[in-house]
Amino acid sequence: MGKKKEEKDKAVEEEVAASEDEEVMPAVSIEDELRAQNTDLLDKLQRSLAEFDNFRKRTAKEKGEMFDLGAMSVAGEFLPVIDNFERALSAASDKEDNMYKGLMMIYKQLEEALEKVGFKPIECIGQKFDPNLHNAVAHEKIEGEEDNIIIGELLKGYKYKDKVIRPSMVKVAN
Repeated sequence: MGKKKEEKDKAVEEEVAASEDEEVMPAVSIEDELRAQNTDLLDKLQRSLAEFDNFRKRTAKEKGEMFDLGAMSVAGEFLPVIDNFERALSAASDKEDNMYKGLMMIYKQLEEALEKVGFKPIECIGQKFDPNLHNAVAHEKIEGEEDNIIIGELLKGYKYKDKVIRPSMVKVAN
């Protein structure tokens, strides 16, 4: 019986040793495989984060562009109203009249509201003519005046941020 037990123990030890050898070999390859998977997953995660960041930036830019387009469209509708307001104010005979003063206050408030959202009138009187900002509709020869200097504004031009919404219609000295 002792011999059988010894043979059985020896067989178990050999089996354990053989299984340990088998486990050691695959354990190394499993670690390498896990490292490779980890590297692959990390790469995929970094790419996904970069794509998401690009998407977020592109979406924010498109959103800003859409807002700008809408603002320019609305301002384009208001410009004739502002022009008529200016004509009415310039045609008023009594500048001390309360009605005139009230209309002037409303006009100033409208100008301030437009400036708050990024609209500004194009300054032109006394400036050098710039075809990107001005539309010359009249030329006048004036002694002592430099050529291509704007001497009159017939219709006020406006910019939204750096974009010209409507160029100023001007009279230029030649």
